[in-house]
Amino acid sequence: MSESVAVQPDDVRIIRALQIAPRASFASIAAALGLTESAVNRRYRRLRAEGVLRVAGMVNPGALGQSRWLVRLRCRPGSVAAIADALARRDDVNWVALSAAGCEITCATQSRTREQRENLLGRRLPRTAAVLDINAFAMLRQFVGGRGHYWTALHGALTPEQEAALGSDGPPFTESPVVARDPVRLTAEDEKILDALAADGRASLVDLAAAADSTPGRVSRRLGALLRSRVVHIDVEIAAAALGYHARANLWLRVHPSAVKTVGRTLAQEPEIAFAAAVSGPHNIHAVAHCRDLDELFEFTSDRIGSLAGLQSMEVSPVLQHVKQAGTLLSGDRLVGPAHSRA
Repeated sequence: MSESVAVQPDDVRIIRALQIAPRASFASIAAALGLTESAVNRRYRRLRAEGVLRVAGMVNPGALGQSRWLVRLRCRPGSVAAIADALARRDDVNWVALSAAGCEITCATQSRTREQRENLLGRRLPRTAAVLDINAFAMLRQFVGGRGHYWTALHGALTPEQEAALGSDGPPFTESPVVARDPVRLTAEDEKILDALAADGRASLVDLAAAADSTPGRVSRRLGALLRSRVVHIDVEIAAAALGYHARANLWLRVHPSAVKTVGRTLAQEPEIAFAAAVSGPHNIHAVAHCRDLDELFEFTSDRIGSLAGLQSMEVSPVLQHVKQAGTLLSGDRLVGPAHSRA
């Protein structure tokens, strides 16, 4: 896979268009952007083939009544790669990164069942000899991240008129409890639709209907219901390095309890922040930052994060390698696709 792909301004505009309406037709995108349909089609397929972007349906376990957890593992030197790879291939782990000189793994779990979560956090990982320490933190409130975020670093790539012309494929992101009080119950047909969307978030209604042994009309109605209830969102995964963002970091913030909401909502407005959530544990906010280089990361964390009212302490942990993000495996700095295993 090429590491030297040149992302052009029109590529960024197409990526932004997909963030707004990930299932929009190439004809609709072309009309909004003033390009030809063939050019949009060609550029999209090149970006996908080169691992710059991937459109996929991401299930929200909170809508199904399941909690989400962030996990920090401290491992023996030499064992990190194998453990990270095993975690990345699980379907209940959707984000894996290496940091702290290669001895720490940070991952996010979104188990669909309590048994699945307890098997991973309560039995499998603690019994792994190479794991020296494990800390798990419940996600309490998500402020930004995923479908509703659109990664604000790309704001301004399109005019307001172009964005309005694209419409939207789902409800806007609103801050809400991580776990729904009235969980949705999925049918066997729903599960098949979600599996097909996980492989390709732009799969046509005809293809989704074939996968679900249904009809395009019925699938359209079910997909609309799943999007409205936030069971699934169509995510546009981006290889940040391909757009020039080479310094990534986990931020662990300790803020005064009365300031958690204010700080979380402020982080949600920062272009550098791709994810932010209130969590349990000694650090009550976790965030992921994307910067162009370490100097920009330093300026961002010291000036804009460091000056936030209520901030008591902050740990900046640069990411050495992303192994998986939002369900997509990476090779180097490029996306390579999904891989699922319950092993």
